[in-house]
Amino acid sequence: MKRLYRTYDESTQIFKEFQKKFPKNFELSSIGKTWEKRDINIITISADIETAHKKPALFFTGTIHAREWIGHELSIVFAEYILNNIDIDPTLEAYLKSATIYMVPCANPDGFTYSQTHFSFWRKNRRVNADGTYGVDLNRNFSVGFIKSNLTTSNIYGGPEPFSEPETKALKDFVESHENITIALDYHSQGNVFFPAHDFRHEDTLETTDLNVLCANMADKIKKISSREYGIHQGKPPAKLIGGSGREFYYSKDILATVVEVGTRNISDYLDDMNEHLREHIPALIEALKEVPNYDKDNPLKRVENFEVKEIGSNHVNLSWNAKVTKDIFFEIYRNKRDKMYCKESNLIARTQALEFSDTNLQSNTNYYFNIRAVNKRKKLKSPFSPQIKIRTDVEYDEYSRTYYANASQTGYVAENVNNNDKHFGVNSLFVGVDENKGVSYSIITIDLKTIPANAVIKSASLNLYPINRVSTTIEKFGEWNIAIIDQDSIEDITDFDEVENAKVISYIGRPTKSDQLTQGIWRKWELSGIESLALTSQIENEKVIFRVEGPTELKVGRKSQMMQWDIGYGKFGFGLNYRPRLELTYTIEPTINKLYAKSIFTIAKQKIFENEINSGFDQNGNKIYCALEFNLSSLPSYEYTVITNAYIELNSTNNYIKDDIRFHLEFIDNTTKKNYSSILKRKIIQNIGYDVSANDLKNNQTQYFVFDSFAKRELNERLKDKANILFVLTPTSSIKSIKNKKISWEISNDKLAPKLIIEHIPKRRFPLAQISNAKYEIENGKIKISWENPKEEDLVGVKVIKNPYRKPLSSHDGQKIYAGKDNYTYDDFGAKDKDKYFAIFTYDDVPNYSKPIILEYKAK
Repeated sequence: MKRLYRTYDESTQIFKEFQKKFPKNFELSSIGKTWEKRDINIITISADIETAHKKPALFFTGTIHAREWIGHELSIVFAEYILNNIDIDPTLEAYLKSATIYMVPCANPDGFTYSQTHFSFWRKNRRVNADGTYGVDLNRNFSVGFIKSNLTTSNIYGGPEPFSEPETKALKDFVESHENITIALDYHSQGNVFFPAHDFRHEDTLETTDLNVLCANMADKIKKISSREYGIHQGKPPAKLIGGSGREFYYSKDILATVVEVGTRNISDYLDDMNEHLREHIPALIEALKEVPNYDKDNPLKRVENFEVKEIGSNHVNLSWNAKVTKDIFFEIYRNKRDKMYCKESNLIARTQALEFSDTNLQSNTNYYFNIRAVNKRKKLKSPFSPQIKIRTDVEYDEYSRTYYANASQTGYVAENVNNNDKHFGVNSLFVGVDENKGVSYSIITIDLKTIPANAVIKSASLNLYPINRVSTTIEKFGEWNIAIIDQDSIEDITDFDEVENAKVISYIGRPTKSDQLTQGIWRKWELSGIESLALTSQIENEKVIFRVEGPTELKVGRKSQMMQWDIGYGKFGFGLNYRPRLELTYTIEPTINKLYAKSIFTIAKQKIFENEINSGFDQNGNKIYCALEFNLSSLPSYEYTVITNAYIELNSTNNYIKDDIRFHLEFIDNTTKKNYSSILKRKIIQNIGYDVSANDLKNNQTQYFVFDSFAKRELNERLKDKANILFVLTPTSSIKSIKNKKISWEISNDKLAPKLIIEHIPKRRFPLAQISNAKYEIENGKIKISWENPKEEDLVGVKVIKNPYRKPLSSHDGQKIYAGKDNYTYDDFGAKDKDKYFAIFTYDDVPNYSKPIILEYKAK
């Protein structure tokens, strides 16, 4: 066996010594006997063993698979840490006053001992089967999802019937007799990923948010210790879901349960890797311990209800919810930009007793994820989480958005030692890295850009891949994965390994992903910088972009693989529409520029009105002299299909000899203001345009630009509705109390220098399309079919269907997308017919503007 790892007998002796030394906090007992008559140890840790079973509890199981030694080893160091720190760490002491820890360090003592002494790769227990073979996979021997099989030699043979094995029977009896268990963690290796429990229906459950947040909070603790990122993946279609595992059995008993896969090898190098894994999981376990009381079945604080979106803008979102409020209860709201992220002080955006919240200063065209829970400050308890809300903010006034998915037939991988690389395109997965069989492997991702305008200017972009499996990435902190934009003229055959390897790189994008950042179940995003976005813009004329994904190209001696697998979203084993490689773009387009000359020009002095001249300053009596400029917007395109993105007024002064401190500012005023002195004095100012210009500025620069700010542009856009006249007044100001007979003239006779309103605008539809009509659902061939009629509008780009089992999806992103396109029907392919849910159907244009949804409420029969 590997040195430094403890045997089962050694751990038993260690636990006996702990019991002698810490009798108040630690207890060792047995919950049953194995086939080979070993005790199945269970340890209890509490602030007070006498009252341990009266408190909610964390249930830890380790090494149910014999060759996965991490669980057994972690239980020893975790117990040692708790016992050595309970009296000196007030936080840990407080947690253990509210919760108990139960640990089964090794759920498979016979198999573990056999793995250490005879055959290290042994997985099952040591039952003698009827045909003379050995072993049952204990993690397939529980009742929920149990699969009957006669393949006794299989590593995943689940036994003759559920709970046929003394080890699983002992776990079952313990859990069923301890209803105080609220969280169960089952430690395995390998993969650096959490696998939360599922209910075999390929649908989010009410506890999905709780499970994801629990795992994400633990993952955040791990990352702080080692920088290693853990993934989170609850079974999603069409992946084959594991049946007969302890995780689903515990979950069926209303326990939050997850498998924790640790490391990149079943039996890691102890000093190099295992030590680090043990250190990083201690704070993660303490993080789970903290949450144990919040999921107590007797917790009076219930889940917040009807958590939903009320309004979404380009930089804000309004949320509301229902819950019982008392003087001791408030709500915590958390916000993230990524799914399956933690909920901690660092992303807590509000504590409130209100039943609504407005989150402002958000970024446009950006995904946000919101979580909420209730808190009782007196009892120091928190409720479970309400199901998570996902939204995407609207695009800004000058922006468009596109999400492009990989072209299946031109997306795949090419491997050095494989002859039929063309067969990998459009099928299954993208393999990137190196292993002994495939050799070096690259992936090619082709994305069509045919629908983006030729004059588009990309403002931001990201390429997103879904890591489906990292088990073959076996070397800790070795190698990195990069993505490059490939020069299409340098490659003729994207299925030829040599051509792909030697293709010319236009630009690498985003930051490289290192091996300890590879995470299964959480999207990996490569965000393009400004320069990289320009490189992407250069590919628009080709109507497509080709990306090459590359990883390490060599292996360490003695290692067989450093290969990452990403989902392609197509084919028999792809996870489907929601998991395809995607390119997300925010862009604008080059504006059309219109120069509008003033319709009328007036100089307005106290004694007289002067048409067709501009003088501004102070008369001989010290009265202000104003000038008014009127423009007309009738030459611009229609308001419904035009957005003014920028505007400024150009004025040119004539000879200026003023040395006094006089400044001039331009005001956007109400266009109903009469052009007389008294009306100008009482004018209603909409907004000052640009900044003040001093007389000294005019000496240095004859031409002055008065630039519209965001508010002024918004008001200008509003005036476009009626193609109205708009009015501006140039106003003089001075710090000198009495200033007389000082004025400046402005050019009007020379067209090049005459006053101009320069307007930049883009063609963009402002308002959503009409909704779909005649929406309905029916059961067809065992699936839920949703159908509707599309509106007859030329600007219709498509219809989007969103599914949400817990609320009406009022946002076009709040749930699982099951369709987007121009058809008038779709199927909930992997959805459960026995679960109530909502379907929301949106129309959208090329901006996209989304219509208000038509909601179908599906009721399971």
